[in-house]
Parts: sequence; structure tokens; C-alpha cells
Amino acid sequence: MQFDDVVIIKQAKKHDEATVITINCPDKTGLGCDLCRTILFFGLNIVRGDVSTDGKWCYIVFWVTGNLATVWSLLKNRLLEVCPSVSSANMLMFYQPESRPPKPADVFLLKFCCHDRQGLLHDVIHLLCELELVIQRVKVSTTPDGMVMDLFFVTDTRELLHTSKRKQDTYDHLKAVFMDAMISCDIEMVGPDFTACSKGPPSFIPPTITEQTFDLETMDETRHGSTHSSNGLSVTMDNSLSPAHTLVQIVCHDHKGLLYDVMRTLKDYNIQISYGRFTTKERKSCEFDLFIMQADGKKIVDPSKQSSLISRLKMEVSRPLRVVLVNRGPDTELLVANPVELCGQGRPLVFYDITLALKLLNMGIFSAEISRHLIGGREWEVYRVLLDEGGKLRVPKGKCEEAVMKKLMGW
Repeated sequence: MQFDDVVIIKQAKKHDEATVITINCPDKTGLGCDLCRTILFFGLNIVRGDVSTDGKWCYIVFWVTGNLATVWSLLKNRLLEVCPSVSSANMLMFYQPESRPPKPADVFLLKFCCHDRQGLLHDVIHLLCELELVIQRVKVSTTPDGMVMDLFFVTDTRELLHTSKRKQDTYDHLKAVFMDAMISCDIEMVGPDFTACSKGPPSFIPPTITEQTFDLETMDETRHGSTHSSNGLSVTMDNSLSPAHTLVQIVCHDHKGLLYDVMRTLKDYNIQISYGRFTTKERKSCEFDLFIMQADGKKIVDPSKQSSLISRLKMEVSRPLRVVLVNRGPDTELLVANPVELCGQGRPLVFYDITLALKLLNMGIFSAEISRHLIGGREWEVYRVLLDEGGKLRVPKGKCEEAVMKKLMGW
């Protein structure tokens, strides 16, 4: 097979048509999740998908819509990086754990100082996304004299930020957008002790907020538009239709990153998909038919395992993120949380959507930070945004929460 045939992108000819992405490569557990995460990072929506594998080689087709400014050649390169090498298929290593984990990406501290203005943080994040700099942590603060100091801990998808040229290119892009308002921009590599997961003492989060935000067992039907999330949700398993596979069928409402949420859940459970189909119907209803098996190549027949997987799929499909506004003394803080994959990867563009929603609401940001916490036996990525509203919200609490959730979910 030619290298160029591993990923083929057939661009849509009309604005109401979908672009077709075909991937033909050796398989590995969790490949579908990694591909969906990459596509989501580029701001694209998967409206249909077909997956099949013979236990060694896989064939995947995605129909995607959305971002008109997509650089398709760049997306192709990023998808190729996710695919296993062709040589791995000849080594019969399918479904075996990797002998060595991948080398962690180098983390850089980008210090950005600028005169404050409405929507500044989102504009900076937008530019960093265009430069393919992935934000791992952030600390944003505003001084009384109207200066903003943003500390971004980032990784570089292109793996070039250690070079002077890439650093200068980043500086030039920021300077071209913010011009004289930009005071300084410095980039330096941080030490090897920096890790994606904060295993130490977490930042202060009141216990009541932790329970409201991170409870994995309770689905609150009254918050954030239950008509979008829970109505019409169905997850079933059937072992009678295939001698070797368990059939999982899901019917639910669509949201941004839906296929990613299903795939990351199956990946965390070490579940392998032999054949699967995902379609979006009218009125944004979605249907999944997935023939799956466990890592040992057997069906899921244990009732407790079935119940556990069904419950987790229902939770991740209906409520993949948590959004809540809380009082912090005289101020108001926005908390957004999403679960982190077992491999350490987080959901793409969450901070981008949060800041965009607040910008559209004309709400100021006084400070912000991203951190990770182990809560309820799972790792969560927590976004804390202290709103600059002068002690009183100009937008009703419910409307603000709803606007942020809708932007995150693509509703």
C-alpha cells in the first residue's frame, strides 16, 4: 500500500455536503478514539461513520462537516501520525499492549503580557489553536491597572517549539494580531517534572461543588436542557446476534464530539470494535450499532460488566461535561469539568469554547486556570474562570450556564 493511501480526504464540492475521510491502516485498541479526537481538534463534526477490522487491519470512513477554514493537508498529516505504521501489521502485534509508552511531549511555558480588553483571552486562545499549540494548563490574572498576564503551559503538535524559528513565528503571529497592546511574549521549556496529571494536593474546590460537578452516578434531568441530553437516550446490549461479538446499540441526541465520547469510553474499558456504524438522523437523532469484544477476544456476558458499561455510556453520551456557576465571596466563578482519558489525553477545544461563549455574552474574565484532579477514582480536567462582573452578574446565572453548555455541546 502506498503511504498516501493510508488517509484519503475527498473534500465536499458543495457547502451542504460532507467531506469524506477514509483511513486504511493497521489496527490498534483505541484507534477510533484517537482519530475522533484529532478530527474534533480541527473543529469538525462527524455526521456518519463506518468502522470494520479483520483483527489486524482496519478500514474506517468518516463523513465530516463544519469548519470551512480547515487546512485539509494538515489534518491528513495529523491523522497519519495517529495511525500505526504499516510494518506493525506484519509483526502480529494487534491488540497487544505497547512495550514502551510513547515519549511525553515537551511542555513549554508561554508568558503573554498585554493590555486588557473584552474578549482578549479567547482571541489569544484562538491564535494558539491556529498555531497548533495545545494548552495543557493555564493561569490568567488581571492587574488593577488593566494589564493581563497569561501563563500558558503548552505542547506543540508540530514538535518544533524548541527551535528559535518556531518561537519567533509564534511571537510574530501574536504581535500581528495584538500589535501595540502586546507588552511581551516569552517562551521557555519547563522541567521534566511537569506532568499532565496533578497528583498533588488539588486546588481548593468546596466539597459541595465537587459533589455537584463530579458525581458520576447522578444524572440531573432538570439542568442544562434535558430535552437535549436525556430524552430518547437508549443503550442496549445483545449477545444473540453474533457468535463472537456483543452488539451495543445506542440511540441519543447529537452533540459536538459525540462519537469521540463513545470511542473514548470504549477505549478506557479496553473494548475493541470489530464492526461499527454511526449515523445522524433527522432532528439530530443519532444511532450506533457496534459489534464489540473484550481484550481477551470474548463477548461481554457478565451482567455486572454489562451494567457498568451501559451506565458509563449513558453518562458520557448524555453529560460528557459539567458546567456550574458558584459564588466565591462577592465574586462569581464558572467551573467546567470533563473526564480525562486513561491515557492522559483531554477533550480538545474546551477552553476555546468556554471563552468564546463568555465573549459572546460580553462577560469579562478576571482570572482563569486549568488543573487536573483525581475525584471519584477518575481524573478530571477542571476549568475555573473568575468572572469580572463587578460583584453582580449582568447575565442571569441559568442563562450563562446554558450558553456555555450549548457552546461546548454544539447546540
